[in-house]
Amino acid sequence: MKLNSSQTWSTRTFGNEDRLPRVPLPTLEDSCQRFVEWCAPLLTPDELATTEAAVAAFLHPDSPARTLHAALERYDADPDVHSWLDTFWPYRYLGRRDRIALNANFFFLFRESARQQVERAADLIAAAVDYKQLLDAERIAPIFQRGQPLSMQQQRFLFSTTRIPGSVQDTVRAPYSEEWPGPSPARHIAVFFRGNLFRMDVLGPDDQPYPSEDLAAGLLAIMQAGAVRASETSVGHLTTKARAEWAASRKALLARDSGNAGALDTIESALFCLCLEDFTPESTQQACDHLLHGDSGNRWFDKAVSLIVFEDGTAGINVEHCGLDGTTILAFTDALLAETTKAAGESRGLPAVDAIEFVLDDELRADVAAAAKSFADYADNTATRTMSFPDFGANRAKQLGMSPDAFVQMAYQLAHQRTKGRIGATYESIATRQYRYGRTEAMRVVTPEVLRFVDAMADPAADAATRRAAFRAAAEKHVARAKECQAGQAPEQHLWELQLIQQRRGAELGATEPLDLYDTPGWRKMRDDYLSTSSAPSTNIQYFGFGSTSSQCIGVAYVLLPDRFNLYLSTPQPVAEEMFAFADNLKQAVRELQDLLATEPSAG
Repeated sequence: MKLNSSQTWSTRTFGNEDRLPRVPLPTLEDSCQRFVEWCAPLLTPDELATTEAAVAAFLHPDSPARTLHAALERYDADPDVHSWLDTFWPYRYLGRRDRIALNANFFFLFRESARQQVERAADLIAAAVDYKQLLDAERIAPIFQRGQPLSMQQQRFLFSTTRIPGSVQDTVRAPYSEEWPGPSPARHIAVFFRGNLFRMDVLGPDDQPYPSEDLAAGLLAIMQAGAVRASETSVGHLTTKARAEWAASRKALLARDSGNAGALDTIESALFCLCLEDFTPESTQQACDHLLHGDSGNRWFDKAVSLIVFEDGTAGINVEHCGLDGTTILAFTDALLAETTKAAGESRGLPAVDAIEFVLDDELRADVAAAAKSFADYADNTATRTMSFPDFGANRAKQLGMSPDAFVQMAYQLAHQRTKGRIGATYESIATRQYRYGRTEAMRVVTPEVLRFVDAMADPAADAATRRAAFRAAAEKHVARAKECQAGQAPEQHLWELQLIQQRRGAELGATEPLDLYDTPGWRKMRDDYLSTSSAPSTNIQYFGFGSTSSQCIGVAYVLLPDRFNLYLSTPQPVAEEMFAFADNLKQAVRELQDLLATEPSAG
């Protein structure tokens, strides 16, 4: 790929990171202008006036916001800083104090395979180890988009990366760090079966991988050794606790017996987790639900990557979100499931397999049991639903002259209005990996054009032409806003980081005066999700999913491919009926909007 007349882009995995453009830092004025524009459709006139007054004070020359923004500008100018978001991301993800299991981790359900459990698990392990070795040698080709490379930084966090609970903020144990420079030297994975935990080598002492047949033999040995269920005493349950509570439990584990430190080290340094389930899902939805939460005694939710394989070979992945976004996991999944014919390696014998055991006292056993019950209750209090549109996909939307993402996002808005009688704040994740250390930007979907669109669809006096025009205008605005977010022109993360700087350094900077913007109806309502949406397009996955983000939120994870459209919905159980009604209304909306565009005189 040409960079300019005298340079070319590197083909090494991380070879382009320092040559990528920096994430642009918006001006205070631009972010405030966009903030008002974004929140206005959600507000009453009085709420908007209150918000605008607070924004005016926020922008005053003597406002603490000016001091905070100046500090952020200085930070962004530091040559050792990759992005003005370098500090934001750890505070956003590692600073959350609730449980990450179901609340933050996400999953993919892989495409079907004819392989049975042990064989499929062994194949996935072998493919992951192969990927790891290519990554270590920087032979994973960088991803390009429209001729420009994307940041591959997140690939560093795929292996041997574990979130460590903290009383105030979590930390991450990972390779490519000051404490652990370069790739992970670990040769083992952590394997769960029936709540029993084992270490299994996947690389020999010479760093050569075990072939799938040897790995399968190791897994069979693990399943035989772990045949008696031990989930009641599985320390994995503790990873479901709120973070400060888990930190206290971890401290108690370390204090109870010196051997527990070694057990934790084995898990935390493992390349990844493999969770073998002892049942076959009764349905696709049950498979998805267990990929999202499952039996917490058979999980270590702090592990960056956990491959999960059911008794019939159904498989997927659960991902800890702090260092990994969906686009990175999609690329990893595509590599794991690539249809390649690889010659079987020469047998190296049975891989080393050892039980990982913790010494527990009565208090720790009670802690484990309480965590297990609490999380099981929490999972039971979450309603979910899978949806599939086998006759609609991106190709059909394009055929109708519409951006596929804009089409489905407008369908969500229409279905939500018909379900709850209102439009609510809607989040959509927008990838920004074209920037150095780029991750995602927060897009807010509701615009004045969306309001006019849903109003037109509800107006019995509006004819088809009027409704089509409103639909297209809302979709065009959606596409325009998405492009702004892709270009780093979005207000929320900027304003949020200024708030975090004040919390971290306000006294040091002399900027302690409260900023009313963060208490306005605009700030609160714009960020109080009724719909939280994210897309993961890959032919190698059937479903993608995550938990909802608030008491009234519907999580909408969708796989929109050329020929199909699959969704996984989640919401708290008390509002489950509304989610089921939303699903029914969404089916109707997708059909209705297709018909609306298909009757357009120029439509294909």
